[in-house]
Order: sequence, then C-alpha cells, then structure tokens
Amino acid sequence: MSGQATGALVFYSAVDIGEEWKAALEAAHPGLDVRIARPEDGAVEGDPDEVRYALVWKPPHGFFARFPNLALVINLGAGVDALVARDDLPDVRITRLSDPHMGRMMASFVLFCVLRHAREIPTFERAQRQGRWHYVHPRVADEIKVGVLGLGELGAAAAVELAHQGFDVHGWSRTEKTLEGVTCVHGMEALPGFLSGTEILVVMLPLTGETRGLLNAERLALLPRGAKFINVARGAVVDEAALIAALRSGQISEATLDVFEVEPLPPESPLWGMDNVLVTPHLASIAIPRTAAPQIAENIRRLEAGEPVLNRVDPRRGY
Repeated sequence: MSGQATGALVFYSAVDIGEEWKAALEAAHPGLDVRIARPEDGAVEGDPDEVRYALVWKPPHGFFARFPNLALVINLGAGVDALVARDDLPDVRITRLSDPHMGRMMASFVLFCVLRHAREIPTFERAQRQGRWHYVHPRVADEIKVGVLGLGELGAAAAVELAHQGFDVHGWSRTEKTLEGVTCVHGMEALPGFLSGTEILVVMLPLTGETRGLLNAERLALLPRGAKFINVARGAVVDEAALIAALRSGQISEATLDVFEVEPLPPESPLWGMDNVLVTPHLASIAIPRTAAPQIAENIRRLEAGEPVLNRVDPRRGY
C-alpha cells in the first residue's frame, strides 16, 4: 500500500496559528489537504467524510464525531492528558509529538527557572522593590541539589542539561532510567528519599491516574524546609491548596509555576499576589510547526502503508 495520503487532515487549536501549521504540513507532505477548523466551535469546511487525520489541541466536546472516517489523531504537544481524559475519543490510533526542538525549548526554560532560584534572583528582586542593597554570596552549582521528578523525553532532556551546567542532579521516574551525569532512582518506595534530598524540585511528570495529586501536603512536607519548587508539567500533579499553604508557611520558600489546576489561572487565585511566586502562562515548551510537521507526515505515510505509527499513545496508561 502506498504512503500517499488518502484523505484530509483537520487542524484544531484555539491557541496555535493554523496557517503556520497548514504551510508546514503541506511542505512536509505535498498534496496533503489541510483544513483549519474554526477556533470558536470547531466547524470545518468541506466534506467531513474525507477527513482521515486530526491534529488537535483541546478541541470542543463532540469534535471527533463529525468525522466518521477518522483513522489517526495527533495530539498537538507531548502531554496527552487532556486528550485521553475525554469521553468522546474515537477508537483510532492516537499519537503525540516527539520533537527534539520541543525538548531543547523545555530544557532551556527549566535551566532558566533553576538558575533563577539557585542564584537567588527573587531575593534581589524583592530587595530592589524596597530600594535595599542586599548581598547573598553565590553558591557553586555542584553544591545545589536539583531533583527532576519525571524522566520522560522532556524531563530527561532537562535533567541532562542541568547536569551539564554542573548541578547535583537527581532524577525520579516510575521505571528504571539511566542518564549521563544524573543520579536516577525509581519506584514509589524511592520517592520519599528523593524528595527529602532535593533543594530545587522540578516537576516534569505526565498527568495520569497515578500522578494526579501525587504531590500532596504530606509529600511536600518531605522537602527540606525552604526548598524551591518548579512545575512545568501539569497543575493537577500537585495539590494546589497544599502548595499555597507550603508557600505561606515557608516550607517552600519560592516557586516558579507554568501550569495550574485551572487554566487560565483564575483572577481570584492567591498565587497572583504572592511575591515568592513567578506565574507564567503555560509556555515552557510548545510544538514548532516546521520541525514537528515531518514526523506527522511520516506517521501519515506509515498509516497508509499499514506500518506501525511512531509515538503511539496508550489511553489506558495516559501517555
């Protein structure tokens, strides 16, 4: 069977630029019919029976039911929790994006966050607002213990980058991993020891049934008092109320938060007004059309050739 696309691809995202993705996909797979769905309601021009592929980020409920011949759903990102948690997901192959450029973007953002806390930048920001000259003697990177919670594709890239910068990096994962320059532990029995030895915690776990609420008050209390906290994974991995309480009590002295239980972060959230918290709007890493499009084209080719698709998601496991 030929790898030629035999149908159209529908694109849906309320935050990404559809025309950029259309141009990149058509360049990577000449002849591919790319149709951009309306962000407001998911409506698409043309015959829905012709649609065989969907590249989506959080489409409206019932979106997939419009396309009876759908054969492949591609999640517009690495994290698929919002997709697999739906009750209207079709029984078709589901894949996620796996792009080294996404890994580099994430690693650079995590490095920024860790350096910000390691070099006491929030302390200097507060001192500046007070018009106060405040000196804190810098520490050498290898004296600072950074823990990366989650060593998937993005977590591993970030952990290795931090190790290259000289930090004492420890990583935790569900199953055994080996990374250059990183002390790796695995399994729930190793989690308490991992947390208790971490000065700067970087949360990079996927959101699954097992990880939802994993960092509750009890586990946050295992961190050394005054630890720094970074979350670039999913907000629901953390009990947000417990995190706020830990930030207020000084158990966690500072946090950089890119993800939240509810997004956008509601105006009434106390996190907005906490001077020991930096809030960023879920932008640590994004899918890049020109570098991600070739792998989408390859999976279309594989599907039409009867070959296994790459980066397939198991909805039962959540990743």
